[in-house]
Amino acid sequence: MNKGAKQAGNFNLFADLKRRGLVADATPGLEELLSGGSNSDDASSITLYLGIDPTSDSLHLGSLLGVIMLERFRLAGHRSIALVGGATGMIGDPSGRSKERNLLDKKTLEHNFKSIRAQIQHLTEIPKSDFLDNRQWTEKTSLLDFLRDVGKHATVNQMVAKESVKARMEGEDGISFTEFSYMLLQANDFYQLYEDEGCVLQVGGSDQWGNIVAGTDLIRRKSGGQAHALVWPLVERADGQKFGKTADGTVWLDAEKTTPFELYQYLFNLDDKAACQLLYWFTLVDCDELDDVVASHEKNPEARGVQKYLARWVTGAVHGEGVASEVEASSSLAFGSGVPTSDELDAMRGAVPETEISQADLEGDEALIEMLVATELCSSKSDARRQLEQGAISINGENTKVGDFSGANPIAGKDSVSYFLVGRGKKKRHLLVLG
Repeated sequence: MNKGAKQAGNFNLFADLKRRGLVADATPGLEELLSGGSNSDDASSITLYLGIDPTSDSLHLGSLLGVIMLERFRLAGHRSIALVGGATGMIGDPSGRSKERNLLDKKTLEHNFKSIRAQIQHLTEIPKSDFLDNRQWTEKTSLLDFLRDVGKHATVNQMVAKESVKARMEGEDGISFTEFSYMLLQANDFYQLYEDEGCVLQVGGSDQWGNIVAGTDLIRRKSGGQAHALVWPLVERADGQKFGKTADGTVWLDAEKTTPFELYQYLFNLDDKAACQLLYWFTLVDCDELDDVVASHEKNPEARGVQKYLARWVTGAVHGEGVASEVEASSSLAFGSGVPTSDELDAMRGAVPETEISQADLEGDEALIEMLVATELCSSKSDARRQLEQGAISINGENTKVGDFSGANPIAGKDSVSYFLVGRGKKKRHLLVLG
């Protein structure tokens, strides 16, 4: 990621996390544990871990927060472990879900595991030796051993008291024993890392509190040791729902699933409240500097300074500074006023989502309507007609009506290639390339 500096020895990590609004809950004693200094040679340096199940082959915007948290701790002199759950990923965590997860086969999980590990390695400077897989101890444990060594230390009362479990039990579909057992598997992960790696802290979103505390309880019961939990508020979509891998509107970190342009635009179009919150959550920039960004934004909110800063920082961290620069420039051109030149349209290629079309695709009164649906700027032909009638559709910066696209004069580009920048409203753009 290379977006943050190693913190000075007097840096108070816990105070910084609270200032950023990243402490939703923490076990007693954690603040004191983290406040004694942050140099790696200091006695207060600890080992922590974040668990990520490979239920998809890409992280999403919500899971990015956890990866950045690992990097925060690493920069503060602590050891951060990324545990990609090859074993727990075969079951699925019921937290935040109303239905049972689809079970994945081992081949798919292995592909997902490698893809997610590569993403985390790109986003952090965590050593390769600190990327672990819970299959290495789970696959060696028999069912009888697991029930004897883990199951006997947990009560059913404790497990059903968990909010996500209660909600599923009260729902129409209920909850399978497979997902019900997830809490014990995660607790055992924490215990194994405590024993083998000296790990004393697990971090995660607030929906993980019950699972994490189950791990601290297991460590206390089996080893007599003290371990800690730290959770942050969930990252929510504009409609209040948790960012998830199956919900509509998921923002992925994989460029093939969500393009860098789409990621940038998503962040750029956040409302002020969400943008200011995520500015502190998703960047490794010092809070004093972020305070200045917010203060400047409040003087001139129309300039969207916070949104620009956030979108540029996250896009650069995820896709690289070169890509972020191109996307930022293309966004300014695509959403600027006036008619773009052929050179400006050509410069958008590779950044703005695009579709190659032929001259035949331009023929007929329904051409534009069909393309609006094909590019997913509109959900259906009726939606496309409605947007056209309302003047919400533009081509190369100029509004158009039904039928205007047929016979439109191409805008010449390099090598006689023509481009049509089709827009819907103020937030969506798609480049049609005439070959």
